[in-house]
Amino acid sequence: MAGIGPAPKDASQRRRRNKAAPVTVLTADGKVYGPDLPDDYDWPDATREWWQTWRTSAQAQTFAETDWSFLLDTAVLHADFWLGDRSRSLEAELRLRVAKFGATPADRARLRWQVGTSLRSLRG
Repeated sequence: MAGIGPAPKDASQRRRRNKAAPVTVLTADGKVYGPDLPDDYDWPDATREWWQTWRTSAQAQTFAETDWSFLLDTAVLHADFWLGDRSRSLEAELRLRVAKFGATPADRARLRWQVGTSLRSLRG
């Protein structure tokens, strides 16, 4: 059964020919980036592991000081979650914040990042 509406134009007749956006390939290099979690807070083990994951991630080598500061604020929210605050607003804020850093494959696709074997830019 045919689709709804008229058939699409031939590609050569289209007015807009969107070019594929470049994708940045990031590779974890085995280094640990960013600061340790502050000692003056009782961090749950889940948050300590989460923080270490970010520090060794492929994305970490691109983070500026302001990114680490924002991620530290996010670590406090992560700790609150693991200490029992399961409010919808906390869950939503945590999800939005980690998305900015490319936490999931969908987040990285939106940011045009790809975890790969070498640090380079690709043309799609």
